[in-house]
Amino acid sequence: MPLFEKPHSSPAELEARLRLHRLPEIGPKRFHRLIDVFGGASAALSAPASAWRALSIPMAASDARRHPDVRDGASAAMAWLECPGQHLLMWDDPDYPALLAEIPDPPPLLFVAGNRSLLERPQIGMVGSRRASRPGLDTAAAFARSLAGAGFVITSGLALGIDGAAHQGALDVGGATIGVLGTGLEKLYPQRHKQLAAAMVAQGSAVISELPLDAGPHASNFPRRNRIISGLSLGVLVVEASVASGSLITARLAAEQGREVYAIPGSIHHPGARGCHQLIRDGATLVETIDHILEGLRGWQSLPPSNDAVAPSPTPSAHPLLALLHAAPQTSEALAVSSGWPLPKVLVALTELELEGGIVCEAGRWFGRAP
Repeated sequence: MPLFEKPHSSPAELEARLRLHRLPEIGPKRFHRLIDVFGGASAALSAPASAWRALSIPMAASDARRHPDVRDGASAAMAWLECPGQHLLMWDDPDYPALLAEIPDPPPLLFVAGNRSLLERPQIGMVGSRRASRPGLDTAAAFARSLAGAGFVITSGLALGIDGAAHQGALDVGGATIGVLGTGLEKLYPQRHKQLAAAMVAQGSAVISELPLDAGPHASNFPRRNRIISGLSLGVLVVEASVASGSLITARLAAEQGREVYAIPGSIHHPGARGCHQLIRDGATLVETIDHILEGLRGWQSLPPSNDAVAPSPTPSAHPLLALLHAAPQTSEALAVSSGWPLPKVLVALTELELEGGIVCEAGRWFGRAP
Protein backbone atom coordinates (compact mmCIF):
# COMPACT_ATOMS: atom_id res chain seq x y z
CA MET A 1 0.00 0.00 0.00
CA PRO A 2 1.50 3.38 -0.95
CA LEU A 3 2.44 5.38 2.12
CA PHE A 4 0.48 8.49 1.15
CA GLU A 5 -2.50 7.08 -0.71
CA LYS A 6 -5.07 8.49 1.75
CA PRO A 7 -5.78 12.23 2.11
CA HIS A 8 -5.07 12.26 5.85
CA SER A 9 -1.69 10.64 5.28
CA SER A 10 -0.19 13.21 2.94
CA PRO A 11 3.47 13.77 3.85
CA ALA A 12 2.77 17.04 5.65
CA GLU A 13 -0.20 15.71 7.65
CA LEU A 14 1.56 12.46 8.49
CA GLU A 15 4.60 14.30 9.78
CA ALA A 16 2.32 16.60 11.79
CA ARG A 17 0.63 13.58 13.39
CA LEU A 18 4.03 12.15 14.27
CA ARG A 19 4.99 15.48 15.89
CA LEU A 20 1.71 15.68 17.77
CA HIS A 21 2.24 12.11 18.95
CA ARG A 22 5.60 13.03 20.50
CA LEU A 23 4.32 15.90 22.63
CA PRO A 24 4.38 15.44 26.42
CA GLU A 25 1.04 14.76 28.13
CA ILE A 26 -0.73 14.03 24.83
CA GLY A 27 -2.42 10.67 25.22
CA PRO A 28 -5.02 9.05 22.93
CA LYS A 29 -7.96 11.16 24.12
CA ARG A 30 -6.17 14.50 23.77
CA PHE A 31 -4.68 13.45 20.42
CA HIS A 32 -8.14 12.65 19.04
CA ARG A 33 -9.63 15.81 20.50
CA LEU A 34 -7.03 18.08 18.94
CA ILE A 35 -7.55 16.57 15.50
CA ASP A 36 -11.33 16.66 15.84
CA VAL A 37 -11.39 20.31 16.95
CA PHE A 38 -8.86 21.69 14.47
CA GLY A 39 -9.60 19.32 11.57
CA GLY A 40 -6.13 17.85 11.37
CA ALA A 41 -2.74 17.61 13.04
CA SER A 42 -1.18 20.32 10.86
CA ALA A 43 -3.87 22.79 11.85
CA ALA A 44 -3.59 21.78 15.50
CA LEU A 45 0.16 22.41 15.55
CA SER A 46 -0.36 25.84 13.95
CA ALA A 47 -3.15 26.93 16.31
CA PRO A 48 -2.35 29.64 18.87
CA ALA A 49 -1.43 28.64 22.40
CA SER A 50 -4.63 30.29 23.65
CA ALA A 51 -6.68 27.81 21.60
CA TRP A 52 -4.87 24.91 23.26
CA ARG A 53 -5.45 26.44 26.69
CA ALA A 54 -9.14 26.72 25.88
CA LEU A 55 -9.15 22.94 25.38
CA SER A 56 -7.39 22.42 28.75
CA ILE A 57 -4.30 21.06 27.03
CA PRO A 58 -1.28 21.31 29.38
CA MET A 59 1.13 24.15 28.69
CA ALA A 60 4.00 21.67 28.50
CA ALA A 61 2.45 20.14 25.39
CA SER A 62 1.74 23.48 23.73
CA ASP A 63 5.23 24.82 24.43
CA ALA A 64 6.93 21.67 23.03
CA ARG A 65 5.32 21.90 19.59
CA ARG A 66 8.32 23.52 17.92
CA HIS A 67 11.03 21.87 20.01
CA PRO A 68 13.84 20.46 17.83
CA ASP A 69 13.53 17.01 19.45
CA VAL A 70 9.87 16.82 18.41
CA ARG A 71 10.62 17.87 14.83
CA ASP A 72 13.69 15.62 14.50
CA GLY A 73 11.90 12.62 16.00
CA ALA A 74 9.05 12.96 13.51
CA SER A 75 11.53 13.22 10.63
CA ALA A 76 13.32 10.08 11.85
CA ALA A 77 9.99 8.23 11.99
CA MET A 78 9.22 9.29 8.41
CA ALA A 79 12.56 7.82 7.32
CA TRP A 80 11.87 4.63 9.32
CA LEU A 81 8.60 4.13 7.45
CA GLU A 82 10.41 4.09 4.11
CA CYS A 83 12.09 0.78 5.01
CA PRO A 84 10.48 -2.51 3.92
CA GLY A 85 8.38 -4.26 6.53
CA GLN A 86 7.98 -1.13 8.69
CA HIS A 87 4.52 0.37 8.92
CA LEU A 88 2.33 2.88 10.71
CA LEU A 89 -1.37 2.25 11.34
CA MET A 90 -3.54 5.22 12.29
CA TRP A 91 -6.84 4.95 14.11
CA ASP A 92 -8.79 6.30 11.11
CA ASP A 93 -7.19 3.91 8.61
CA PRO A 94 -9.57 1.32 7.14
CA ASP A 95 -7.08 -1.44 8.03
CA TYR A 96 -6.76 -0.41 11.69
CA PRO A 97 -7.54 -3.52 13.82
CA ALA A 98 -11.32 -3.61 14.25
CA LEU A 99 -11.31 -5.12 17.75
CA LEU A 100 -8.74 -2.64 19.01
CA ALA A 101 -10.79 0.25 17.65
CA GLU A 102 -13.62 -0.78 20.00
CA ILE A 103 -11.77 -0.12 23.26
CA PRO A 104 -12.31 3.22 25.08
CA ASP A 105 -8.83 4.61 24.31
CA PRO A 106 -7.43 2.99 21.13
CA PRO A 107 -3.88 4.07 20.26
CA PRO A 108 -4.01 6.84 17.64
CA LEU A 109 -0.84 5.48 16.05
CA LEU A 110 0.64 1.98 15.95
CA PHE A 111 4.16 1.34 14.72
CA VAL A 112 4.47 -2.16 13.23
CA ALA A 113 7.62 -4.10 12.36
CA GLY A 114 6.77 -7.19 10.34
CA ASN A 115 3.48 -8.56 9.08
CA ARG A 116 0.80 -5.95 9.81
CA SER A 117 -2.00 -8.12 8.39
CA LEU A 118 -1.74 -10.30 11.52
CA LEU A 119 -3.40 -7.57 13.56
CA GLU A 120 -6.72 -8.41 11.88
CA ARG A 121 -6.36 -12.16 12.47
CA PRO A 122 -8.11 -13.84 15.46
CA GLN A 123 -5.78 -13.57 18.44
CA ILE A 124 -5.41 -15.03 21.91
CA GLY A 125 -3.51 -12.98 24.44
CA MET A 126 -1.16 -14.93 26.71
CA VAL A 127 0.35 -13.31 29.80
CA GLY A 128 1.96 -14.30 33.07
CA SER A 129 4.81 -13.87 35.48
CA ARG A 130 8.22 -12.59 34.41
CA ARG A 131 9.71 -14.89 37.09
CA ALA A 132 7.77 -17.95 36.06
CA SER A 133 8.58 -21.46 37.26
CA ARG A 134 9.93 -24.05 34.85
CA PRO A 135 6.57 -25.88 34.72
CA GLY A 136 4.85 -22.55 34.08
CA LEU A 137 7.14 -21.79 31.15
CA ASP A 138 6.61 -25.27 29.74
CA THR A 139 2.83 -24.94 30.09
CA ALA A 140 2.84 -21.55 28.36
CA ALA A 141 4.89 -22.90 25.46
CA ALA A 142 2.68 -25.97 25.12
CA PHE A 143 -0.55 -23.96 25.09
CA ALA A 144 0.94 -21.47 22.62
CA ARG A 145 1.93 -24.30 20.28
CA SER A 146 -1.53 -25.81 20.40
CA LEU A 147 -3.40 -22.51 20.05
CA ALA A 148 -1.16 -21.45 17.16
CA GLY A 149 -1.75 -24.85 15.59
CA ALA A 150 -5.50 -24.21 15.90
CA GLY A 151 -5.11 -21.04 13.82
CA PHE A 152 -4.86 -18.31 16.45
CA VAL A 153 -2.24 -15.59 16.56
CA ILE A 154 -0.52 -15.54 19.97
CA THR A 155 -0.31 -11.99 21.30
CA SER A 156 1.81 -11.09 24.31
CA GLY A 157 4.15 -8.44 25.71
CA LEU A 158 7.62 -9.81 24.82
CA ALA A 159 8.55 -9.67 28.51
CA LEU A 160 10.73 -12.26 30.21
CA GLY A 161 9.05 -15.38 31.55
CA ILE A 162 5.61 -16.43 30.32
CA ASP A 163 5.48 -13.87 27.49
CA GLY A 164 8.69 -15.08 25.91
CA ALA A 165 7.68 -18.73 26.26
CA ALA A 166 4.36 -18.00 24.54
CA HIS A 167 5.98 -16.20 21.60
CA GLN A 168 8.59 -18.95 21.18
CA GLY A 169 5.97 -21.69 21.42
CA ALA A 170 4.04 -20.17 18.52
CA LEU A 171 7.20 -19.86 16.42
CA ASP A 172 8.14 -23.48 17.18
CA VAL A 173 5.17 -24.76 15.17
CA GLY A 174 5.44 -22.18 12.39
CA GLY A 175 2.61 -20.16 13.92
CA ALA A 176 2.08 -16.43 14.12
CA THR A 177 2.69 -14.21 17.12
CA ILE A 178 2.55 -10.49 17.93
CA GLY A 179 4.72 -8.76 20.53
CA VAL A 180 3.30 -5.56 22.05
CA LEU A 181 6.09 -3.43 23.48
CA GLY A 182 6.07 -0.98 26.37
CA THR A 183 8.88 0.93 24.64
CA GLY A 184 9.49 2.27 21.16
CA LEU A 185 10.42 -0.28 18.51
CA GLU A 186 13.99 1.05 18.38
CA LYS A 187 14.42 0.80 22.17
CA LEU A 188 13.30 -2.78 22.64
CA TYR A 189 13.12 -3.92 26.23
CA PRO A 190 14.20 -6.31 27.60
CA GLN A 191 17.32 -6.51 25.46
CA ARG A 192 17.52 -10.22 26.21
CA HIS A 193 14.59 -10.65 23.81
CA LYS A 194 16.21 -8.77 20.94
CA GLN A 195 16.92 -12.01 19.08
CA LEU A 196 13.41 -13.33 19.77
CA ALA A 197 11.88 -10.14 18.35
CA ALA A 198 14.10 -10.38 15.28
CA ALA A 199 13.10 -14.01 14.77
CA MET A 200 9.42 -13.07 15.04
CA VAL A 201 9.73 -10.47 12.30
CA ALA A 202 11.89 -12.72 10.10
CA GLN A 203 9.38 -15.59 10.37
CA GLY A 204 6.33 -13.56 9.35
CA SER A 205 5.13 -12.38 12.75
CA ALA A 206 5.16 -8.82 14.09
CA VAL A 207 6.32 -6.52 16.87
CA ILE A 208 4.24 -3.39 17.55
CA SER A 209 4.16 -0.31 19.78
CA GLU A 210 2.00 2.76 20.25
CA LEU A 211 5.00 4.71 21.55
CA PRO A 212 7.43 6.86 19.54
CA LEU A 213 10.22 4.79 18.05
CA ASP A 214 12.85 6.11 20.48
CA ALA A 215 10.75 5.88 23.66
CA GLY A 216 12.73 4.12 26.38
CA PRO A 217 11.47 1.89 29.20
CA HIS A 218 9.35 3.78 31.73
CA ALA A 219 7.36 1.97 34.38
CA SER A 220 4.06 3.68 33.50
CA ASN A 221 4.15 2.48 29.88
CA PHE A 222 4.03 -1.24 30.63
CA PRO A 223 0.59 -1.35 32.30
CA ARG A 224 -0.60 1.02 29.57
CA ARG A 225 0.39 -1.37 26.78
CA ASN A 226 -1.62 -4.18 28.41
CA ARG A 227 -4.86 -2.67 27.09
CA ILE A 228 -3.51 -3.25 23.57
CA ILE A 229 -2.78 -6.93 24.23
CA SER A 230 -6.31 -7.48 25.51
CA GLY A 231 -7.87 -5.12 22.97
CA LEU A 232 -6.45 -7.03 20.02
CA SER A 233 -7.49 -10.41 21.42
CA LEU A 234 -10.67 -12.45 21.53
CA GLY A 235 -9.60 -13.65 24.97
CA VAL A 236 -6.67 -13.53 27.37
CA LEU A 237 -5.08 -16.59 28.99
CA VAL A 238 -3.19 -16.04 32.26
CA VAL A 239 -0.75 -18.90 32.72
CA GLU A 240 1.02 -18.11 36.00
CA ALA A 241 0.77 -14.95 38.08
CA SER A 242 1.06 -13.72 41.65
CA VAL A 243 -1.68 -11.57 43.16
CA ALA A 244 0.47 -8.47 42.51
CA SER A 245 1.29 -9.38 38.91
CA GLY A 246 0.75 -6.96 36.04
CA SER A 247 -0.91 -9.86 34.26
CA LEU A 248 -3.95 -9.32 36.44
CA ILE A 249 -4.16 -5.79 35.04
CA THR A 250 -4.36 -7.27 31.55
CA ALA A 251 -7.06 -9.69 32.71
CA ARG A 252 -9.07 -6.86 34.29
CA LEU A 253 -8.79 -4.80 31.11
CA ALA A 254 -9.87 -7.80 29.05
CA ALA A 255 -12.99 -8.22 31.18
CA GLU A 256 -13.78 -4.50 30.93
CA GLN A 257 -13.38 -4.69 27.15
CA GLY A 258 -15.79 -7.62 26.93
CA ARG A 259 -13.10 -10.19 26.16
CA GLU A 260 -12.94 -13.72 27.56
CA VAL A 261 -10.59 -14.28 30.51
CA TYR A 262 -8.98 -17.70 31.05
CA ALA A 263 -6.71 -18.82 33.89
CA ILE A 264 -4.68 -21.98 34.47
CA PRO A 265 -4.81 -23.19 38.10
CA GLY A 266 -1.79 -24.40 40.02
CA SER A 267 -0.68 -25.69 43.38
CA ILE A 268 -2.12 -23.93 46.42
CA HIS A 269 1.46 -23.87 47.76
CA HIS A 270 2.87 -21.98 44.76
CA PRO A 271 2.72 -18.15 45.06
CA GLY A 272 2.74 -17.93 41.26
CA ALA A 273 -0.65 -19.64 41.12
CA ARG A 274 -2.49 -17.31 43.50
CA GLY A 275 -3.22 -14.67 40.90
CA CYS A 276 -4.80 -17.27 38.62
CA HIS A 277 -6.85 -18.64 41.51
CA GLN A 278 -8.05 -15.11 42.29
CA LEU A 279 -9.13 -14.66 38.66
CA ILE A 280 -11.03 -17.96 38.76
CA ARG A 281 -12.80 -16.89 41.95
CA ASP A 282 -13.71 -13.65 40.18
CA GLY A 283 -15.28 -15.51 37.26
CA ALA A 284 -12.47 -16.35 34.84
CA THR A 285 -12.77 -19.64 32.98
CA LEU A 286 -10.66 -22.36 34.59
CA VAL A 287 -8.47 -23.90 31.89
CA GLU A 288 -6.92 -27.35 32.03
CA THR A 289 -6.85 -28.18 28.30
CA ILE A 290 -7.00 -26.21 25.07
CA ASP A 291 -10.60 -27.36 24.62
CA HIS A 292 -11.64 -25.18 27.53
CA ILE A 293 -10.60 -22.20 25.40
CA LEU A 294 -11.74 -23.44 22.02
CA GLU A 295 -15.23 -24.45 23.13
CA GLY A 296 -16.15 -20.80 23.51
CA LEU A 297 -14.50 -19.80 20.25
CA ARG A 298 -15.71 -22.53 17.91
CA GLY A 299 -16.52 -20.08 15.14
CA TRP A 300 -12.87 -19.22 14.70
CA GLN A 301 -11.65 -22.79 14.28
CA SER A 302 -12.94 -23.17 10.72
CA LEU A 303 -11.25 -20.07 9.33
CA PRO A 304 -10.10 -20.50 5.70
CA PRO A 305 -6.35 -21.05 5.46
CA SER A 306 -4.29 -17.99 4.53
CA ASN A 307 -0.83 -17.60 3.01
CA ASP A 308 0.64 -17.39 6.48
CA ALA A 309 -1.29 -20.37 7.86
CA VAL A 310 0.49 -22.23 10.60
CA ALA A 311 1.95 -25.66 10.24
CA PRO A 312 -0.10 -28.43 11.80
CA SER A 313 0.99 -29.84 15.14
CA PRO A 314 2.54 -33.30 15.14
CA THR A 315 -0.03 -36.06 15.39
CA PRO A 316 -0.22 -37.66 18.83
CA SER A 317 -0.05 -41.17 17.37
CA ALA A 318 3.61 -40.68 16.41
CA HIS A 319 4.69 -39.97 19.99
CA PRO A 320 6.71 -42.66 21.82
CA LEU A 321 4.99 -42.00 25.16
CA LEU A 322 1.61 -42.51 23.55
CA ALA A 323 2.64 -45.98 22.41
CA LEU A 324 3.54 -46.88 26.01
CA LEU A 325 0.22 -45.55 27.29
CA HIS A 326 -1.76 -47.45 24.69
CA ALA A 327 -0.11 -50.60 26.06
CA ALA A 328 -1.02 -49.80 29.68
CA PRO A 329 -1.95 -46.78 31.87
CA GLN A 330 1.02 -45.39 33.81
CA THR A 331 1.93 -42.64 36.25
CA SER A 332 4.32 -39.89 35.19
CA GLU A 333 7.10 -41.44 37.26
CA ALA A 334 6.53 -44.89 35.76
CA LEU A 335 6.67 -43.39 32.27
CA ALA A 336 10.02 -41.80 33.07
CA VAL A 337 11.36 -45.23 34.04
CA SER A 338 9.86 -47.14 31.09
CA SER A 339 10.83 -44.52 28.51
CA GLY A 340 14.26 -43.73 29.92
CA TRP A 341 13.45 -40.01 29.76
CA PRO A 342 14.10 -37.60 32.66
CA LEU A 343 10.92 -36.75 34.53
CA PRO A 344 10.85 -33.03 33.52
CA LYS A 345 10.94 -34.03 29.83
CA VAL A 346 8.14 -36.54 30.43
CA LEU A 347 5.98 -33.90 32.13
CA VAL A 348 6.40 -31.47 29.23
CA ALA A 349 5.53 -34.18 26.70
CA LEU A 350 2.48 -35.24 28.71
CA THR A 351 1.23 -31.65 28.79
CA GLU A 352 1.54 -31.40 25.02
CA LEU A 353 -0.18 -34.73 24.44
CA GLU A 354 -3.01 -33.77 26.76
CA LEU A 355 -3.48 -30.44 24.95
CA GLU A 356 -3.62 -32.32 21.64
CA GLY A 357 -6.29 -34.62 23.03
CA GLY A 358 -4.21 -37.77 22.80
CA ILE A 359 -4.18 -38.67 26.51
CA VAL A 360 -6.17 -38.12 29.68
CA CYS A 361 -5.21 -38.26 33.36
CA GLU A 362 -7.44 -40.05 35.85
CA ALA A 363 -6.59 -40.74 39.50
CA GLY A 364 -2.94 -39.93 38.94
CA ARG A 365 -2.49 -42.29 35.97
CA TRP A 366 -2.26 -41.40 32.30
CA PHE A 367 -4.41 -43.18 29.71
CA GLY A 368 -3.91 -43.11 25.95
CA ARG A 369 -7.05 -42.31 24.00
CA ALA A 370 -7.99 -44.51 21.07
CA PRO A 371 -6.62 -43.12 17.77
